[in-house]
Amino acid sequence: MKPDMQKDMSSIKGERIAKVLARAGVASRRDAEKLIEEGRIKVNGKTLKTPAVKVTDKDTILFDDNPIADKEPPRLWRYHKPSGLVTTHKDEQGRQTVFQHLPKDIGRVISVGRLDITSEGLLLLTNDGELARALELPSTGWARRYRARAFGSVTQEQLDTLKAGIKIDGYKTGPIEATLDKVQGGNVWVTVTIREGKNREVRNALETVGLKVNRLIRTTYGPFQLGTLEGGKVEEVKNKVLRDQVGHLVEIPKNRPPQKAAIPAPKRGTHASAKRFSKDGDKSDKPEPQGRGKFAKGGKSNKTKSDRPKLNRTKHSGSQSSKPGGSKPSPSKPSASKPKPSRPRTSKPKTRK
Repeated sequence: MKPDMQKDMSSIKGERIAKVLARAGVASRRDAEKLIEEGRIKVNGKTLKTPAVKVTDKDTILFDDNPIADKEPPRLWRYHKPSGLVTTHKDEQGRQTVFQHLPKDIGRVISVGRLDITSEGLLLLTNDGELARALELPSTGWARRYRARAFGSVTQEQLDTLKAGIKIDGYKTGPIEATLDKVQGGNVWVTVTIREGKNREVRNALETVGLKVNRLIRTTYGPFQLGTLEGGKVEEVKNKVLRDQVGHLVEIPKNRPPQKAAIPAPKRGTHASAKRFSKDGDKSDKPEPQGRGKFAKGGKSNKTKSDRPKLNRTKHSGSQSSKPGGSKPSPSKPSASKPKPSRPRTSKPKTRK
């Protein structure tokens, strides 16, 4: 069966409600199932009680009595999480969350994995729950690299024992790679690489070799790196890079998501800019335009004929009328021009007959 036919058949049969919610950016599949258990999801006016439901494009889906947004193209952001923020949309203890410090124009996003409140560094954000789940799966095999500062002393031989994995809550993790970078007073700096991302995996792993982590920074997540991104800043991954790196996991369209066109500022002297200063227009604190040169406000060009002083046009011999304002009269010019020299007559000499 051709891929196009498979998509048509899937739209007829429908998709699982949790998957639809994840693709709409409401939550990941796992969190979407929790929302259904809490009774916050409705389909065609009925509250769902189980996630074992399939829906189509014809169904009306509500989240907290609000229609979910149409599916948008998957997008991904790099965020430098500072220490002291919780990676959750709502904290029961009233602590500051990551999503409260994001720019408003990003819209609703979810995190790819989590970082502890005291951890910092690279945190991936996306508007697509399906993409978030794909990047979190251990089967994806993406490495997460951390720089850890820990109190205590350790040797490289002791760190090499972590390659066999450790047990967390009765579950054995995959191999953990740890490299001793430097010793700084009573602390050591260690680079740790994991591929599963269990809860507090790096801290628990270093505790098994006698180290107490007091600072933890994630520097890479798969092919995406923290780089020089400053703390608290967020930057979107380019669409081409996203297609190259995760196009095998989820469908990434070639075209970028539509952006809102910026409204250009009115040009100087146009009706749009002049309207701002009209009495009926926007009453801003900006001063009225003064103009330049002879067009300046209060200049000669703005005076009416009645406002202009009348000049004394009475003729006087030898001089002109004085200008207003007490200025000295200009010297008179002679009216008669110099006579032109006459050409001498030439006559032929008379001859005697």
